[in-house]
Order: sequence, then structure tokens, then C-alpha cells
Amino acid sequence: MNKIRLLALGLLAIPAAALAAPNWVGHVALSPIGGHVLGNPAAPTKLVEYVSYTCSHCAHFVAEASQPLRERYVKGGKFSVEVRNAVRDKYDLAAALLARCGGAKRFFGNHEALFANQDAWMDKLTVYDKNGAARPADQKAALREIGQKTGLYDLMNKRGFTNAQLDGCINDPASMKQVLAMTDEAWNKVKISGTPSFTINGALVQGSDWMRLQAALPDAPQ
Repeated sequence: MNKIRLLALGLLAIPAAALAAPNWVGHVALSPIGGHVLGNPAAPTKLVEYVSYTCSHCAHFVAEASQPLRERYVKGGKFSVEVRNAVRDKYDLAAALLARCGGAKRFFGNHEALFANQDAWMDKLTVYDKNGAARPADQKAALREIGQKTGLYDLMNKRGFTNAQLDGCINDPASMKQVLAMTDEAWNKVKISGTPSFTINGALVQGSDWMRLQAALPDAPQ
């Protein structure tokens, strides 16, 4: 009985707001254009990241910024982070389509794994790119070959996807449409100058690294 009373007293000491506050880090949804939104979709501060999977600066940014963005900004619900594609080449397009495998709940794990292992698959990509062998004329067949021969499929296999599932992700017309729509928006409407680039509530941020982005963000919630 004493233990029960102590537990009850302990719960009473915790502010009600703290008990009720949701943790938004696990909430992922698709935006109308097809980007993946981490956090509260109704957050007053909306950060959009435009990334390319073949971009080494993007890999550095994701490694440096992902944890503090989640813990300091997204968790409390006042910030959301949306990842959109700014495709630069066919290799980036293949990776972008594969990142979408498994639906919204799998996206951020795929996204961060592609960047965390970028050096390994980019080394294979370089060898593949220099190989003078004939390539498939069909775009989807060409993208599937890229996935199979550059280590992208191997990486996604380790994340639990079969080659048949990965082929399906490459072949998905809805995913292709969304990735290309985000790419057109990034380069031709937002007019980013490179990747990564960022907007906060629609305004383009000057700078392409975590230090400058953090300086442009409103103060993190306490």
C-alpha cells in the first residue's frame, strides 16, 4: 500500500502537461507534393530540406543534424521537418525511389541509411559509371540495373527488402511522379542553388549546413 501511495504522489508531482504531451518524433506523413514530414503536420514552424542522395554535403548534414532536430525541435510538436528530393542525376533518382520503399513509416530509416552508407555505394557507382558496357534503353530497366550494380539493392536487402520489392519501388509510377514533381519545384520554383537547401515556412535559407540552418531557426522549445 505504501508503494502505491508513493507512486500516486510521484505522478501528482509531474505537471499534467508533461504527462499529456505527445512525442512527435515517431509521426511521419506525406505532404501533398510527396515529401515526408516528420513531426506535427500543424507545427507553426515548418522546415523543408531539399536533398540529393549523391550529395556528400547532404550526407554530412544528415549525420550532424538529424538527432538535434528530432530531440530539440520536432519532439515537442512546434517544429516539423519535411524531406523533399532535388534529383541531380539518374543515380540520385534510383536512390530516391528506393528510399520510398516500405511506405512513410520506413522512409526516414531508409533515408538515413542511404546517407550513412553513401561512401560504400558511391565507390561502386563510380566503377559502374566508368564501365563502358551498354546500358538498358528503358528508363526503369536502367534504374533497376543501377540499383543492382551499385550496392543500393544490397543496402536495402540488409534493411529487409527483397529484390522483387525493390524492383516494385523503382517501377512505381506514383513515386516517380512525386520525386520528379519535388525536383521540379526545388530547382525551378524555389530556385535552390544546390543541395542541401532549406526553407523555413516557405522562405529560402541562406546557407547549406547545420550551423547556418540552426542560426536561422527560431529558438528551440524549452
